[in-house]
Amino acid sequence: MRARETVFEPPGAGGRAIMVQYMEWLKAFLFGIVEGITEWLPISSTGHMILLNEFVKLDVSDAFYKMFEVVIQLGAILAVVVLFWNQIWPLKRNHGRHGGASITIDRDIIRLWCKIVVACIPAAVVGLKWNDLFEELFYNYQSVAVALIVFGVAFIAVETAHKDKPAKINSLNELTYPTVLMIGMFQLIAAIFPGTSRSGSTIVGALLLGVSRTVAAEFTFFLAIPVMFGASLLKLVKFGLVFTQTEMIILAIGMVTAFVSSMLIIRLLMAFVKKHDFKVFGWYRIILGIAVLAYFMLAR
Repeated sequence: MRARETVFEPPGAGGRAIMVQYMEWLKAFLFGIVEGITEWLPISSTGHMILLNEFVKLDVSDAFYKMFEVVIQLGAILAVVVLFWNQIWPLKRNHGRHGGASITIDRDIIRLWCKIVVACIPAAVVGLKWNDLFEELFYNYQSVAVALIVFGVAFIAVETAHKDKPAKINSLNELTYPTVLMIGMFQLIAAIFPGTSRSGSTIVGALLLGVSRTVAAEFTFFLAIPVMFGASLLKLVKFGLVFTQTEMIILAIGMVTAFVSSMLIIRLLMAFVKKHDFKVFGWYRIILGIAVLAYFMLAR
């Protein structure tokens, strides 16, 4: 019988391994917070995730990280579904006088989803065909910084031009198919250039088309549901559904944290847009973009 081998570990090796594991969980928590906050503010979640990854790198494979930074968006999307359930779910339960109940279909919500699908077409067509090329060309700090600055200037210019002008479209029902298709074309810009901000590009486009800030923000939230579910599904299929235990925990922490932080930031943003314009986000983008360029130029 072969003698059992004895494995000697240096003192404290187990403790150090646990600390390393906890650090990765803490990093996933931080990525989830950044995703949940920046996904809905017009300041670019992808841009912030790319920049965060320059300073706080998860100890995972490149393939897992590329999947992770997209799939944790599902947590952010779930927050939209929870908060706006009554506005996006078309089946309504009606209670009768004698205790009976019936199910009816809200046709306005069905029409809203048809408009959402139309708005998704440009980004879906281009993204499916050239997503990998765009990632290779533009997913770097230089592209992010330039996009932050350019769209920051755009926000300020659009808000200045539309100051005190009444909006032409003040409810979701007033959105027409040509209008939502044009909004979808603006979303296409974000699909190509990280740092542009999906919410930022759609909001700027909507404002230019005469949509009110509140309606622009709400339609942006709803538009994100199929876009992010589709992008996440593609990333999961490409990565495969085989995860290590550590990868599962990191992904779960990121998604849950993104969900909780999104619940908070969406409420704050909806209250904010009722009383303020988006100029503050434009200035934030410009300052951040300049800071990023300066930092990396000095670091070289």
